[in-house]
Amino acid sequence: MPSAHGGEVEAAARRLGIREARLLDASASLVPWTPRLPLLLGQAVLRDYPDRSHSSLRGRLAAVHGIASSSLLPGNGAAELFTWAARDASEAGVSMLPAPRFDDYSRALACWAGSSRSIPLATNWSATMPQAYPVGDRGEVLWICNPHNPTGQLWSRKSLESLLHRYRLVICDEAFLSLVPDGEQQSLIPLVADHANLVVIRSLTKLYGIAGLRLGYAVAQAERLQRWAEWRDPWPVNGIAAAMAEQLLSSPRRYQCWCQKAQAWVAREGAWMQQQLAQLPGITPMPSAVNFVLIRAEHSLVPLRKALEQRHFILLRDCRSFEGLGENWLRIGLQSWRGNRRIIRALRQELVRAPLG
Repeated sequence: MPSAHGGEVEAAARRLGIREARLLDASASLVPWTPRLPLLLGQAVLRDYPDRSHSSLRGRLAAVHGIASSSLLPGNGAAELFTWAARDASEAGVSMLPAPRFDDYSRALACWAGSSRSIPLATNWSATMPQAYPVGDRGEVLWICNPHNPTGQLWSRKSLESLLHRYRLVICDEAFLSLVPDGEQQSLIPLVADHANLVVIRSLTKLYGIAGLRLGYAVAQAERLQRWAEWRDPWPVNGIAAAMAEQLLSSPRRYQCWCQKAQAWVAREGAWMQQQLAQLPGITPMPSAVNFVLIRAEHSLVPLRKALEQRHFILLRDCRSFEGLGENWLRIGLQSWRGNRRIIRALRQELVRAPLG
């Protein structure tokens, strides 16, 4: 089976017998630049135990979102926080999971033997009309991903808000939302204060291209987050990661400027990539609001993915690990201007060499 995650650059480099620097990783969806920080670590950051309450980091995040710091809990990436959300979910009842979906929700639920049921999502969505999130029968727990991974669909806050009255617990993964132009207008974070059954999980790693640091945070009412803090390891966020996050979030204005830069890149390169992919024979790019594009074909795309890896040293995301998709799908993470053109050239060459079908 293919990996449930992208970004496995080291393993791919070993497999190909090349240096990691020669690979273009479009299997993970990160911004193509990492911020340059004058990270001056005092001895205390390395020597002392981190602040278990992360009060300074929570204060920076609270200023960014305009909410109380008690409603925030930093984590060792979004993945760690999914684990604690899943513990609550397993106690609340059956989890309704979208399909296709990011596999980590299932991984987290399995930690607690939580039960789940899939909700099929349509794969013929519109680029212009956000669809109401499709739900099946009434359930106890609903997991939402907005914008959705791997399809790139974006739903409006209005279309999701009514779901908060239908489920005992709603867990909303907004890991990519800060990359979407005007995406914050659709965030559920402003609804947390009035809905004790809502958890929103965000990521800093995708926005800043710092996946190696593992930084995410949960937004929920204080009582729930206090319970999570009692369950978890004493120091889930290390001192270096916390110090870097505090610099990145030194002011709401600095955060907004970075988001605007990332969103302008998504708008510009996403439109160009959609246009170029649509011109390739046998491939259909699906509309996407975020920094990745899902493509489909009438025939298997596994040979094409392998050819790009072996002959061009480009990694694309194998979609067979997404329930509801299969070998006829690939996901491409947007890259820099140069990187995106490298991907299109490689795809064009391989489709001439071995046409689909």
